[in-house]
Amino acid sequence: MSKEILVTVDIDETRAAVRENGELVELYIERPVHQRLVGNIYKGRVQNVLPGMQAAFVEIGLERNSFLYVDDALPPELADSPEARRLSIKDVLRSGQEILVQVVKEPIGTKGARVTRHITLPGRYLVLMPNMEYVGVSRRIEDEAERERLRALAAAVRPPGMGLIVRTVAEGAQREELRRDVEFLVRLWERIQARARTQPAPALIHRDLGLVDRIVRDLLDHDVDQLVIDSRAEYDRILELLELTEPQLKDRVRLYTRTDATLFDYYGVEPEIEKALRRRVWLKSGGYIVIDRTEALTVVDVNTGKYVGSTSLADTVLRTNLEAAREIARQLRLRDIGGIIVIDFIDMERPDHQQQVLRTLEEELKKDRARAQVLGLTQLGLVEVTRKKSGQALDEILTRPCPTCEGRGRVPGEETVARRVRAEIRRILKTSASEALLMEVNPAVASLLIGPGGANLRELERELGKAIYIKGNAALKVDETQIRALGSRAEVEARALPVRPGQVLELEVEEPHVHNPGDGIARVDGYVVDIEGAGGLVGQRVRVEITRAFRTYARARLLAAPAVSSASENVT
Repeated sequence: MSKEILVTVDIDETRAAVRENGELVELYIERPVHQRLVGNIYKGRVQNVLPGMQAAFVEIGLERNSFLYVDDALPPELADSPEARRLSIKDVLRSGQEILVQVVKEPIGTKGARVTRHITLPGRYLVLMPNMEYVGVSRRIEDEAERERLRALAAAVRPPGMGLIVRTVAEGAQREELRRDVEFLVRLWERIQARARTQPAPALIHRDLGLVDRIVRDLLDHDVDQLVIDSRAEYDRILELLELTEPQLKDRVRLYTRTDATLFDYYGVEPEIEKALRRRVWLKSGGYIVIDRTEALTVVDVNTGKYVGSTSLADTVLRTNLEAAREIARQLRLRDIGGIIVIDFIDMERPDHQQQVLRTLEEELKKDRARAQVLGLTQLGLVEVTRKKSGQALDEILTRPCPTCEGRGRVPGEETVARRVRAEIRRILKTSASEALLMEVNPAVASLLIGPGGANLRELERELGKAIYIKGNAALKVDETQIRALGSRAEVEARALPVRPGQVLELEVEEPHVHNPGDGIARVDGYVVDIEGAGGLVGQRVRVEITRAFRTYARARLLAAPAVSSASENVT
């Protein structure tokens, strides 16, 4: 099986795609504004102890308190003891108590993060469990002789009073490699403990690695044919990291340098992501599956569609179900769907056909890094599957509830649209002789493209060496964009700036300036006008003179007292 990892790094988003035999099977997305929390270690303060739920709420410094179950709250020395089952949460925790916890599940919807006191620190080959004396081996290592060899090596290098789990990537590793991993993890744990002793709760004590580092640590192994990345800085950093850990893998890392297509476009990943957001997924045979997600469970329906077969009905049904089983397993990984999944395969009369489909589904799910289990057929002929859920599903990351239909459907989120617009700008300006471009987008998308103080826009201009003008238009939907001008800088600028120095306008003050409340903010076709001294005139119309005009905003001064409200602006 061929396997490759594609990593694309943008101004405010990093994405990693895993492909097996040319098919997209996993997608990871990291954004600075929505950083991953799983793996982070916090010093928290117990807020509420709830005996009726056998759980506690712990303040760790996030928007919502985290949730701690009694099994995850037991001190390590009691976790495996006979009396553990008889203990109540109130026997273990008290309000106001400060404890060290690790996030095991991201906040989802209105629910806070789920945490545990059973801390684990993953390394390249091993996972250190500082508070448990235990040695385990990944279930993905199936060779029994190799399992026993690794178990013996891990036991030999295990620090006193601590536990180790041997990771899949350690298959074939030698004692010295495991020893170096242990030494690094023990030093890391000592730093965490020292920081926890000095920091007042709530506090972030340890942040897990960023996406690129996690990809190298968790996914890059000898089964990967190549890792392709489009960032020179991250490419060099990966090579430096591998030089210390796995120098034999350095030749599998490649820098993507083409300018005529983005990395994901070149490898056909973008269309696959679009398909992963659709409700209906077509199979190669002509059949299709329909995926419907609710908060509690996911339902998958299998249909023959256009496939009519060539022999018998039973054969047609079996072939469709087998193909669907493989595709369902892939979609669960790609969409990162967790919890309870119920699959309605096409009815099969023969028990051997049913077992064949279940075996196929089980085999495909073994490729999944998340723990998945096929529970079998229900009395209604439905297949029940459970899959571990630790974060948001793909559609929750890339889309948001549609405001038009009151949340019954979904549309691309502003961050997703901003990324698409940047890709389109790159494509246009890299293949055009024009000096500048004017793009009109929804104001929320414009804000992301421009960035704080214009930082994102300046970075994109520096990369392309051309002038870019972004104009907000409230009439455009979030996913709508329009190219308004393409040409010389002077021509585009004349169309991009709706105001000019010396111009007198009558505008409504919409809000105070975020960083300077004494100033007021007004807008002309989505273009921001910063009015000096108008912070206390929100909701009133004022007469102003434009003093300076920049590409993303203008400055203005008040000319007179607030004018009488009128239906339209008067321009002189």
